Amino acid sequence: MKSRGHGLPCGMLLLMVMMFVPTMDAAVSSSLRMGFYRRSCPAAESIVTRTVRRAVSQNPGIGAGLIRLHFHDCFVRGCDGSVLLKSLPGGPKAERDHPANNPGLRGFNVISKAKRRIERICPNTVSCADILAFAARDSSQILGRINYPVPAGRRDGIVSSFNEVTPNLPSPRLTADQLIQNFARKGLSADEMVTLSGAHSIGRSRCSSFSDRLYNFNGTRAQDPTLDRNYAATLKATCPANGGSDPTVAMDPATPNRLDNTYYAELRAGRGLLTTDQTLAESPATRGYVDVNARYGVAWAGKFGRAMVRMGSIDVLTGNQGEIRRRCSMVN
Repeated sequence: MKSRGHGLPCGMLLLMVMMFVPTMDAAVSSSLRMGFYRRSCPAAESIVTRTVRRAVSQNPGIGAGLIRLHFHDCFVRGCDGSVLLKSLPGGPKAERDHPANNPGLRGFNVISKAKRRIERICPNTVSCADILAFAARDSSQILGRINYPVPAGRRDGIVSSFNEVTPNLPSPRLTADQLIQNFARKGLSADEMVTLSGAHSIGRSRCSSFSDRLYNFNGTRAQDPTLDRNYAATLKATCPANGGSDPTVAMDPATPNRLDNTYYAELRAGRGLLTTDQTLAESPATRGYVDVNARYGVAWAGKFGRAMVRMGSIDVLTGNQGEIRRRCSMVN
């Protein structure tokens, strides 16, 4: 028996189910290591965890925001905390002011709060980039019970460029083949791309990111035929054709506050919110991964953790590169 799209044999499916506990990948930067702050700031990770837990308990959407913040950081200039930097008055605009990040990105205050608490006991020691990686891990654990080891040792970048966002971040309207190419440029596989897309089982999106699927698909003034009709009707009730305000809707209508593999079942039912979501179930290049992830939630959780570790090592600054910021929103 083989799965649709990729011809994955049963034995391989069984192996994927068994691979639950995330392990360190050989491709993860050798400059990062577990327990990096064990001697220099042993309380660092626990401070981040407590800060994140309190924030998510008050607003579950912050957890989704922190995972997305880490992703947006890593895909532009690598995982160097550059997305956290504010634009300077009179200077070039920073990443966080780009329409892909503003006003949608959330979690900046959580990272800043954790940084202030750490600075009080371990000044000039823990990078903002590492704090963000820890926070994404903690959010995954809180919202999905997905725990994975995060090697540390990242340094903070000193450059943040508005103009580098568009060429690096995938837009919500890419095809599966375009997504595969985008992630490949960052050293991530098609399987890892589909796996990480599961983060869309939490969080919210603005109507402007998908309204063309409701009213003007491919310029035809028609509805995207891959979109479930009942789901489309629900979305239209929140997102009117005449625009105006730009409200938000849950990325995953089934389990909006739980990081799980229900997202993939929703894709198979035509309830993917963004073009980049639904294309995963429609394309022969990715459909097989969607089918496997929909069937095996435990295996997907393990893959998600490993993919997050791999993503968290993209183009990291280490050693004497960059700096350790005293405040995450500005260079020293």
